[in-house]
Amino acid sequence: AFLGYVLPWGQMSLWGATVITNLLSAIPYLGNELVKWLWGGFSVDNATLTRFFALHFLLPFIIAAMVMVHLLFLHQTGSSNPLGLNSNFDKIPFHPYFSIKDLMGVSLTLMFFIMLNLWEPRMLG
Repeated sequence: AFLGYVLPWGQMSLWGATVITNLLSAIPYLGNELVKWLWGGFSVDNATLTRFFALHFLLPFIIAAMVMVHLLFLHQTGSSNPLGLNSNFDKIPFHPYFSIKDLMGVSLTLMFFIMLNLWEPRMLG
């Protein structure tokens, strides 16, 4: 939400970016350098806006890729076994069960937000 807050680039966005990014300067040894790198200079400027816009655009794709890698690893190794019982008769194959379960969850969530947007378009701002 913070990256989208900076994008309108008004006074509130400028000072919000200044305050939030200055919180990183509290990190010992590399905080000030990290803040300057994030700003793209010595103060919040157009370079900061460009960096935040790029992060705002790329972050959903990065998160989606990480979710896909997580599902791939889950598919290869299986989930954890908290009880420690090694029984093969109650195993469920990943692909038909969990793939359909994930698709149903995403579909229901998407349908909920589409219906909410169609019935109450001004509810979420």
